[in-house]
Amino acid sequence: MSVRPTGEQFTLSGAGAEVTVVEVGGGLRSYRAGGRELLDGYGERDLPDAGRGQLLAPWPNRIRDGRYTWDGEEHQLPLSEPDVANAIHGLVRFVPWSVIARSSDTVALGYLLYPQPGYPFVLRLQVAYELSAAGLRVSTTATNEGDVPLPYGEGHHPYLAAGAGLLVDGCSLVAPGGTRLETDERSIPTGSVPVEGTPYDLRAGRVVGDLAIDHAFTDLERDGDGRAWVRLTAPDGRGAAVWQDEGYPHLQLFTGDVLPGPRRRRGLAVEPMTCPPNALQTGEDVRRLEPGESTTASWGITPLG
Repeated sequence: MSVRPTGEQFTLSGAGAEVTVVEVGGGLRSYRAGGRELLDGYGERDLPDAGRGQLLAPWPNRIRDGRYTWDGEEHQLPLSEPDVANAIHGLVRFVPWSVIARSSDTVALGYLLYPQPGYPFVLRLQVAYELSAAGLRVSTTATNEGDVPLPYGEGHHPYLAAGAGLLVDGCSLVAPGGTRLETDERSIPTGSVPVEGTPYDLRAGRVVGDLAIDHAFTDLERDGDGRAWVRLTAPDGRGAAVWQDEGYPHLQLFTGDVLPGPRRRRGLAVEPMTCPPNALQTGEDVRRLEPGESTTASWGITPLG
């Protein structure tokens, strides 16, 4: 059998659900529960397009010109979004991760990121997926294995499915952001505005309709457990929710308007982020990890209806 583009496939099952996690990038390929696909994922013979299901580290989203300064030293990252001269979504999306632990309903994968041009640091990453009756929980831990402090940010890029044959247009969306980041033509933030009184105020919920979203949000409303929730519900009352703990103070939503025809507006990207776009350059919410220091953040997906 030929090698799959995303390497080995790890299937988790339990509570009437099935999840597939992939070796390449340590990402999330599919999640099926209650007889329906919760994610607009991709096939085992496909590459994950548009960040689909991927883990984004050591930064999420974009870095303008791929340049940043850390402790007085300038760094130049590869421009992985060359059309607009950005570095996008980190350095670990297309590398093979190693299995740390595995059971019928859990898998933990790890990757050691060695120093390279633009990111001359030693960063150990671990991502753990756990499937239960409450849904899927994903926890990511980063550890500085080097001898100098390093900058760190992280995110994830699942697409919630609108439903078989449906677009997000007819779905109801509830999202917690109180502030939206405005961006330029390169998707780099230029400022922030309150969502109050705008179409992007999704806190009480609304039908998506023709609203096009490709924005980061912050000032997230949270429940008593410190979780911020995004809920996407199809007209039949079924859907899925993404929650993120306080390790993720930022959230990107994307309705997929610029994706090719079959993918366009078929799912909603819900991206928990530890820092906003262009964070390595601005320094906003970038985590400074001292040698030997670790940090962990968690998010998850819960079926609705």
